[in-house]
Amino acid sequence: MCDDSYYMRRALELAEKGRGRTSPNPMVGCVIVKDGKVIGEGFHEKAGLPHAEVNAISAAKESVTGATLYVNLEPCCHTGRTPPCTDLIKRHKPARVVVGMPDPNPRVAGQGIFQLREAGIEVTVGVLEKEAARLNEVFIKYITTQMPFVIAKCAMTLDGKIATYTGDSRWVTCEASRRMVHELRNQIDAILVGSRTVMLDDPSLTTRLETGKIKDPIRVIVDADAYLDTNRRVFYLESSAPTWVAVPEGTDFNGADDVLRIPPGPEGVDMRHLMQELARREITSVLIEGGGTTLASAFEADIVDKIMFFVAPKIVGGKEAITAVEGQGIARMADAISIENLSVRPVGDDFLFEGYVKR
Repeated sequence: MCDDSYYMRRALELAEKGRGRTSPNPMVGCVIVKDGKVIGEGFHEKAGLPHAEVNAISAAKESVTGATLYVNLEPCCHTGRTPPCTDLIKRHKPARVVVGMPDPNPRVAGQGIFQLREAGIEVTVGVLEKEAARLNEVFIKYITTQMPFVIAKCAMTLDGKIATYTGDSRWVTCEASRRMVHELRNQIDAILVGSRTVMLDDPSLTTRLETGKIKDPIRVIVDADAYLDTNRRVFYLESSAPTWVAVPEGTDFNGADDVLRIPPGPEGVDMRHLMQELARREITSVLIEGGGTTLASAFEADIVDKIMFFVAPKIVGGKEAITAVEGQGIARMADAISIENLSVRPVGDDFLFEGYVKR
């Protein structure tokens, strides 16, 4: 089991290389070991391209027959954008396959493991399973609920302000925190903000990094009360990613790449219906960056899975200053949203509070 954990950890490292590029597929890495040495490695690079098992077998320096194949997610057994991996594995006849976790996709759900065992291949399941599940938390949420994985992000002061009473918000946090946000944008499918954030801050909502493969997320702007106009930079970007505007049913918006007409909700549009529409478009992850009203709507709709709150060592004060989560709020402290698995770490001069909404 020690060797199994060692090689599975390597498979997870390989899978991580596909972060932000495999959606709506999971991140998968594969390592092939024979006679105590690695003979092949591979990872899934992008949806529509070969899966990790295919790449590892193709890269193998010698025959895979009799080897042990490590993969962090159960091999697929159905035809999607690519053929079933189980068929390829069976043809190459490894002695053993070690799986990090079963695939929660209903089209697989243990059938890949069953088919390999039926072919006489020994299969071990559950090596570093918690780590494998955490790696693919976005895919697991999306494939089991048909809803995207939602991250609520904000940059705030020690007293919970995201802007002064005049609306000034540049910059709340330090350069290191802002860079981390751009790294996060590089990994997710869509970024969502309210129209007031766009009108006040005129953000680009793009990914700005100096090196590496860079992609912009799809920009989604919630315009619940016809506040938005097209005289903002998000509508004039040189970006391969589109800008969508979500409006209440019965209304329209001219100037966006697409308009999402969503049933009305407490704050203008029903945020849960909006997430369902994004999932229908194969958006598996959404980063909500504000403002305070939009974050409040997201929490009230119970669509947030994870929080990433960057806290700067500053105090702004003022009852008119904008807070991170606005709206009416709760009436009783007993009803407060609880965060579990919370971690706190320094990012430059700031601190990042990262955790999961308890359900």
